[in-house]
Amino acid sequence: MEELICIHCHFYQPARENPWLETVELQDSAHPYHDWNERITAESYAPNGAARILDDRGRIGKIVNNYARISFNFGATLLAWMEEHSPDTWAAIREGDAESQKVYGGHGSAIAQAHSHVILPLANDRDRRTQVIWGLRDFELRFGRPSEGIWLPETAVDIATLEALAEAGIAFTILAPNQANAVREIGSEEWLDVSGSRIDPTMPYRAFLPSGRTIDLFFYDGPISRAVAFEGLLSNGESFLDRLMSGFSDERGRSQLMHIATDGETYGHHHPHGEMALAWLLDRLERDPEVGITNYGQFLEDHPPTHEVQIVEYSSWSCMHGVERWRSDCGCRTGGSAEWSQAWRGPLRDALDWLRDEISPKFEELASPYLRDPWAARDGYIDVIANRAPENVDRFLSNHSKGELSGDETVTVLKLLELQRFAMLMYTSCGWFFNELSGIETVQVIQYAARVIQLAEELFGGGLEEELLGRLEKAKSNVPDHQSGRIIYEKFARTARVDLARVAAHYAVSSLFEDYGELLDIYCYEVEREDYQKHEAGRAKLAVGRVRVVSRITREARRFSFGVLYLGDLNVTGGVRDYRGDEAYQTLVEEMMGPIYDGDFPAIIRRLDRHFGKLTFSMKSLFRDEQRKILRLIWDATLSEAESAYRNLYDRYRPLMRFHEDLFVPLPSVLRITAEAAINLNLAHALERDDLPVSQIESLLREAKLAAVPLDEASLAYSFQRTVERIAGQLEASPESPLLLQRLDAAVTLANELPFNVNLWKVQNTYYRLLLAVRESATVPDNGNGSAQRRELYRSIAQKLSVEFPDESA
Repeated sequence: MEELICIHCHFYQPARENPWLETVELQDSAHPYHDWNERITAESYAPNGAARILDDRGRIGKIVNNYARISFNFGATLLAWMEEHSPDTWAAIREGDAESQKVYGGHGSAIAQAHSHVILPLANDRDRRTQVIWGLRDFELRFGRPSEGIWLPETAVDIATLEALAEAGIAFTILAPNQANAVREIGSEEWLDVSGSRIDPTMPYRAFLPSGRTIDLFFYDGPISRAVAFEGLLSNGESFLDRLMSGFSDERGRSQLMHIATDGETYGHHHPHGEMALAWLLDRLERDPEVGITNYGQFLEDHPPTHEVQIVEYSSWSCMHGVERWRSDCGCRTGGSAEWSQAWRGPLRDALDWLRDEISPKFEELASPYLRDPWAARDGYIDVIANRAPENVDRFLSNHSKGELSGDETVTVLKLLELQRFAMLMYTSCGWFFNELSGIETVQVIQYAARVIQLAEELFGGGLEEELLGRLEKAKSNVPDHQSGRIIYEKFARTARVDLARVAAHYAVSSLFEDYGELLDIYCYEVEREDYQKHEAGRAKLAVGRVRVVSRITREARRFSFGVLYLGDLNVTGGVRDYRGDEAYQTLVEEMMGPIYDGDFPAIIRRLDRHFGKLTFSMKSLFRDEQRKILRLIWDATLSEAESAYRNLYDRYRPLMRFHEDLFVPLPSVLRITAEAAINLNLAHALERDDLPVSQIESLLREAKLAAVPLDEASLAYSFQRTVERIAGQLEASPESPLLLQRLDAAVTLANELPFNVNLWKVQNTYYRLLLAVRESATVPDNGNGSAQRRELYRSIAQKLSVEFPDESA
């Protein structure tokens, strides 16, 4: 009889992409990272692909891929982001799954997830079916194999959901212990009540469904999972191991599976270095002859269910009231004032249900002349979502259309399918999970609804938005300024809408500050420059042009002409209109370019107003990331002047400041601010240099301490982290370079001496790879000179990075 352990991690982030740009824009709250996906990847997803196991001296003895030895699922939208923005992490995930198949009898540890994290018991039959199909197909396309199991969003379940899984060929899913109602031995007539989380979690169970199909269910150990997620169990590896082992019992007299399930972000993001505790545990278990580690697929093959189970319908793992958290004010919440209500949840869901039901028959009616089966085409559209290469889109259209489609018909079909995609994304569970209607997760689903409205208007005509707003008005915000869902829609969704004209406006404004070629990708759009004329007069800039803008998502295309004037600082004005032919365009160019040579800017503005009717351009015309980039360019000279002024003032009055410090007299506020700005600026510039001026940095740190100047630790640490990573990467590419070796030694030495923590995780990975090569060759890379000295440098760096050196292994 075996005792086996399985750790399941549910890795997921809600889709954060701008619905119109298909990209995650800058999120200031994730500083110093660009956005929360990037931040959590750095804190959890990437570290789990290269987790440290320390030796008895506290040094890195091994770096292992946790994904190879756990069970896990990733949200499809998160993996899509990761594939583009963190390919190394995505590679580690795939490699972990491939390795797990070798270890666990051909059963990969990765399993699929219902695609858009929709609460399936609250979905209609069509959406439930599509979500399962999309999740499975996305998994197969990414991992190169079918998935045996699937993770249900929030583990929310009912019989209809299990039927959808079984129909799709799913072997198993994982539920919380409170979701089991009764069990009995297969073939027996007597049921045993196990409600209230009393089910034995160490065995699989089979659910017999009304259709005659079956699906196997695992119920994870609730108390131990909670201890890992919320009670600090990861702070001590031995305690973690002991708690897991406590789940076994000799009295059962059979093989047992001790398994837990938590959010994967528990390991590293919610609990810093939690991935190290997990790596230590798995390594310890691998060396234990009495207990083994496995995944669900292997355990199910070796130990088929002997008992059947009845589930608690409309239940989940994160709402004690079933699935009410996603449709009512049930009391489950996260954060916010105790007086706040979540009564907005019901009206929000009702409004979106109404919108979904309004567009469904319109979708089917308009799609039917073009598609053999509109709903089957929707099910198959995941192939396009996962790979928007033109030839792949053409293949999809050929497979599902009734005949060859014209260009306009292709645009219509793609818009119809995008309409359906966003009509499901607007049910992303995070929109209801938290405490307030105006929270970023709920605003995101409201923006998805706004995208549905926009596409519906283009396809079917108007009339839906005002009705939706009336329904959203019933959803009341807890924040007085936001009032209701109607106001939130108008503030954060309608104003965020993008169409081809706004893309042209973005291009026009940004072209004043950057030189573009004939073709430019702006997120999911392509801009083809047909003509462009630009003139500068001092700080002023004038651009007139015509462009063709194409959506790579729907293939919709339009031609525009534009005129835009920049008068310095943040003063931008101009307009965009549909292209009206060569003659009208030439008149525009001639009338705009004439006054610029005379510096007659009022005349230019009057003519812009006459040609475009409404001058809509401003810095707000730019999308968020480009907006920040252009603002930095605009302010670059001004900031340089300000920085220089701070430095000059600081240098001039530094003796006086030191005199104050010697007398323990507080600095006047203007001098204190000057010192703070100058020291932080000087430190930032010094820490970004590859040839680190160590003495200058040390001097600045001493001055900061003496003057009690607060350091911008987060920004300084992040800047220096990038510097050290850059030097380490250069050394990995040229391991025989004495200069790079010396620079890395100086950098890691400094990192250990700075008064703030510098994340050297990537540097350790790079150096560990170098030392693996050392172990294989039994020598430190050398060009024939200074071997002993170079070896000592390698040893010194290893010590400072807490990495075990080859000849120091115990």
